Amino acid sequence: MDNNNNNNQIQNANQNENENEMKNLEKKVTKSLIKNYSNLLNGNSFKDFSIFVENKSNPFEIKVHKSILSSRSPFFNENKRLKGKKEKEKEKEKGIAKKRLFHSFFSLFDKDSISKQDFDKLKQFDFFPKSFLVDIQNKVIQDNQKEIENKEKEIEEKWKKEVENKNKEIENKNKEIEEKNKEIEDKEKEIEDKNKEVENKEKEIEEKNKEIEEKWKKEIEDKNKEIEKMKPAFDEYEKKMQELRKNFPQFSETRIITEEEYVEKLQEWINDNDFFSKMKKGFSAKKDGFNSQNWHKAVDGKGKTLVIIKTKQNFIFGGFTQVGFKYSQNGENINDSNAFIFSLRNDKGDRIPVKFTYKQDRAICSNLNYGPWFGGGSDFGINSNLQTGWSNFGYSYNPPNGITWNTDSGKSYLAGSYDKWIVDELETYFI
Repeated sequence: MDNNNNNNQIQNANQNENENEMKNLEKKVTKSLIKNYSNLLNGNSFKDFSIFVENKSNPFEIKVHKSILSSRSPFFNENKRLKGKKEKEKEKEKGIAKKRLFHSFFSLFDKDSISKQDFDKLKQFDFFPKSFLVDIQNKVIQDNQKEIENKEKEIEEKWKKEVENKNKEIENKNKEIEEKNKEIEDKEKEIEDKNKEVENKEKEIEEKNKEIEEKWKKEIEDKNKEIEKMKPAFDEYEKKMQELRKNFPQFSETRIITEEEYVEKLQEWINDNDFFSKMKKGFSAKKDGFNSQNWHKAVDGKGKTLVIIKTKQNFIFGGFTQVGFKYSQNGENINDSNAFIFSLRNDKGDRIPVKFTYKQDRAICSNLNYGPWFGGGSDFGINSNLQTGWSNFGYSYNPPNGITWNTDSGKSYLAGSYDKWIVDELETYFI
């Protein structure tokens, strides 16, 4: 029993499905026919039959295809009715024909497929039933209303989408502004920290300047006290120098000889009062330039010559020759038994004026590329720049006890080292 019911239900379902398919097919065929007839009726090609419609306000002529019209309206299969009639009967039958034509034609249309444009055309004919027109008008109104609703829905969805996009854009902008504000805030904090750092630095500099100023004031005050304390010694030194210049005018411009004892020893060692009283300072390195050629230009050929050297290490030494120096580009060794070298200050500044007499082999060497040069074994010599030199005392001149040539004692006696000393001033005296 249940199986029979199920089979019946299945059959009914299949039947309903087939009916629905037929209805859909019929609908599709109807739409296709409407399209075809619309194309045929609207086009002018192959229309070989005319129907005159006597509308009250607007009579017009319809051109159709005779074969299609005959296949759709049985009335037009009886064309013989139009033949041999009188003119009035023909006009009457034309009126009947037009009604039959439109009833036959519009019976093919589905009212749901009528558009507003089609409806406006139909309204001008007074032979259509009012119910037909009302239905069509309602359908047109319904379609228009539906179209309006769809448009409103479309506009609403578009508006919502635009509002959503705008809100999202505003949200992104707000986020960007927030990030920018955060960046500005960080920059302001950084600037604030920098300003604080600068303020601290300025404060530190101010404190340092104050400390330096106080230290500077203290140093100046101490220096002034020291100068004030040394003033008697300066006064005594100035008095002594004035006395020395008065007694020995030949040393009035010296920067080396500061003790009258030195002058007295030099006068004793030279043992030539005529020369000693007439000699003058003919060359000063600080005044005339630290250059050996300048020195030779001033000194060569002057005869008796006294050379006095002071180093930056505060050693004072020199030499005397009776024959003097000569101009020579390649160098010339000169013997002079009366030549001597001396030390006025040496060994850490102790004053020990002492004379060292000539003993052997070349008293002096005259060479344009060197300054004053005493001794064949280079007891001392000055380079062309008149600022550096060498000393290896004890070869050509008699050294004191305990000093030996070519040893540390001989190399350090006159200037403190063999060649690590610097000339501060070099003065040369002659007539």
